[in-house]
Amino acid sequence: MDLTNAQWRKSTHSGPNGGECVELVGIAGAVAVRDSKDPDGSVLLLMTRTALRTAIQSAAETP
Repeated sequence: MDLTNAQWRKSTHSGPNGGECVELVGIAGAVAVRDSKDPDGSVLLLMTRTALRTAIQSAAETP
């Protein structure tokens, strides 16, 4: 999947100091997530918004 021209948005929950930032983009019925510090790195592709919500909730519960 080519995300070269995707319009990534930084999460409103990302810190203001540039650390721990994630970026999101909606594409063809899915949501792509990446680390803003590594824009050429891996992308997590979630097929539904429910899957995104579950991933966020799971991450928030992890110590």
